[in-house]
Amino acid sequence: MLKYTVKKYCAEGSKVNQIIISILMILPVFSYGTGVGWMSPMGPRLMSKDTPAKEPVDSEVISWMASVVYLVGTPAVFLFGFIVDNCGRKAALMVTSLSAATCFALKIYSTEMWALITARAFLGLTVSGSYVVTPLYIKEISEDSIRGTLGSLVVLSQNMGNLFVYVMGAYLSYHAILWILLAVPLVHLLVFSSMPETPSYLLKTGKTEEARNAVAWLRCRDRDDPVVEAELQRLMLELEQKKSAKFAGALKTLINDRGTFRAFRITLMINMARELCGCVAVLHYASLIFSKASEGGWLLTANQQTAVLGAVQLIGSFTASGLVERTGRKPLLAGTCLVSGLALAALGAWFWARTAAAAWLPVAALCLCIYCDAAGLQPVPFVVMTEMFSFQLRGTVTPIVISFACMIVSVELRVFQPLLDSVGLHIIFWLFSAVCLLSTVYIVLCVPETRMRSIDEIYAELTGDGADVKENEKDKDCEASVTRL
Repeated sequence: MLKYTVKKYCAEGSKVNQIIISILMILPVFSYGTGVGWMSPMGPRLMSKDTPAKEPVDSEVISWMASVVYLVGTPAVFLFGFIVDNCGRKAALMVTSLSAATCFALKIYSTEMWALITARAFLGLTVSGSYVVTPLYIKEISEDSIRGTLGSLVVLSQNMGNLFVYVMGAYLSYHAILWILLAVPLVHLLVFSSMPETPSYLLKTGKTEEARNAVAWLRCRDRDDPVVEAELQRLMLELEQKKSAKFAGALKTLINDRGTFRAFRITLMINMARELCGCVAVLHYASLIFSKASEGGWLLTANQQTAVLGAVQLIGSFTASGLVERTGRKPLLAGTCLVSGLALAALGAWFWARTAAAAWLPVAALCLCIYCDAAGLQPVPFVVMTEMFSFQLRGTVTPIVISFACMIVSVELRVFQPLLDSVGLHIIFWLFSAVCLLSTVYIVLCVPETRMRSIDEIYAELTGDGADVKENEKDKDCEASVTRL
């Protein structure tokens, strides 16, 4: 148990401990990002004549390695939901890192087909743990004033993991990369074991004094501080509200309530658009795509071009939070979806024509597509989901949506390589482009703007009762005017 003598190294009321624990808890997400990015430089290497395996790995095996992550991730979402509720947030995060370490250790141990596919299956546990546990952990340990900033570290750390392994893939050997990647989850398992459980879970299990100590440490205050007591009272009230939010009742509301069902359907559609826009496949197969485009005479190697792609994705992540607040949710989602569709259409045309006159186009088009994904398509659906559902429903909607997304990605990555072999890249990119352009039309016509609007206002628009809401607001204004008179 930690000794909560925090004043020796941080000022009273400082946020330094929240920042420290948040940086440590996103290491599993970073590991997941490296696991995803690993496929890009290592997939072509495993299939080449210079393979680290006994013989070149078949493209079918590569397809299974890519898709099994999300095939396992689909049910694992609910497994981690069970773990966080019954074993704790900290234990669930440790399992997440353990699964990442197992993934990289298996790849070091063997390059046989069974080991490669099994290792990727363990990464499926990492993706589910990363996106079920980490946002919940951050929410429960952070103050309102920095919760948004700390929450943005989740996607940012995944993208940093992608870029990290893209850069290493261009310069280091197969096994050297795996040893470095293995070190990250092992360091997390070693260091995070000394971190506290979240106060919310400690209160849920009846450990009030431990919860008080945890709050005191996180807020850099004495355990008897009035601020700590107020925080505990707020958490107890929140815990009582959670007890009333049963899964079965929430699921019944999702299906039977007209406005809620439409919001749920829209959430599924925009998440499906995000996953089928092609960016996930591009990130997994970037080196392969660029190697096929290198006939155009581009000066950079395939892995170097992939590293550029990772840097652009990171820039998009940095700009996402500012864009979503300035432009609104719907314009940013529709705009990035439209630009991605046009970029993918141009990319498909280049692979169809195979012209050396525009050798820069594949890099430019993919960078534009990845930037749009990181700046809009990736974060906005999650923002919209949290703003369209009440506290009681978010716990039900989130795992369903994440598992739905994992299922779609698993199918997409499974068929990418066979489609590439049978119809070519130009057809694949045109299909992705068609999804983006059709999704743009759907977003413009069906998705409501959720920025600065209450759930009642959003549902009124979805059910066509907006006029009644406006009339009620006018009546309230009139009543207020009469009262003042």
